[in-house]
Amino acid sequence: MLARLIQAAALVIAAVVLTGCSQFVGDNRHNVPLPKGLVDQMAAIGSSPTEPMMIRVFKESSELEVWKRTSSGQYALLKTYPICKWSGALGPKIQEGDYQSPEGFYDVTPALMNPKSSYFLSFNVGFPNKFDQAWGRTGSYLMIHGDCKSVGCYAMTDDGIKELYAMVRESFRGGNQSVQLQLLPFRMTEANLARHAASPHAPFWRNLKEGTDIFDRTLQLPAVDVCEKRYVFNRTGAALLDPNGTCHVAPLSTMAAL
Repeated sequence: MLARLIQAAALVIAAVVLTGCSQFVGDNRHNVPLPKGLVDQMAAIGSSPTEPMMIRVFKESSELEVWKRTSSGQYALLKTYPICKWSGALGPKIQEGDYQSPEGFYDVTPALMNPKSSYFLSFNVGFPNKFDQAWGRTGSYLMIHGDCKSVGCYAMTDDGIKELYAMVRESFRGGNQSVQLQLLPFRMTEANLARHAASPHAPFWRNLKEGTDIFDRTLQLPAVDVCEKRYVFNRTGAALLDPNGTCHVAPLSTMAAL
């Protein structure tokens, strides 16, 4: 009995020693600080960890961009990460089990953060959103996460998600309520749309381009809503639109011209 107690005590001591060598205190991976170099990069573009941010994903080139709001009020590109793995093909997610990584405009909120992920860290992209629900699309637990495996998610490796998670966390700590995700099939150029013109998803991609064009032109996040089962951007009026109803409110650009 005494030998067993000694052995158990030795195991506890070893565990404590190993924990002391870790970067975490207990399971505190979700609170690992941002690297100083990344904070310096933010300062160099006139931003900071608590400023709003936006994430853009491009499936075809397997890239993820992080954009931060700067002191000018506009957004600037902070950093581009390689996507280690996404699944399916170009095009939106349709139904549970199709192994398709989603496309569209999404909002990550604090409730979608997953600090206890089995993929090191993760956050839910918010699928299905209002647009997906209007089309009857199904799926659950669609994440941006660590590791390099995907069954409908975007896998960023553990090192990648460590930085991404920390940036989203710090943006929320700055009082921001959400982080916009623009999940895209490719860079939304006319050349790329022409190259994929025969795809059944071409009208959907053309709709996504309306929103990305606003951002590219203004370097401001577009306000996103859904009506007539399509995305609409920068609409006037405070009321949310019916995703299946008529788009009866004119866009801001049209109203300004009247």
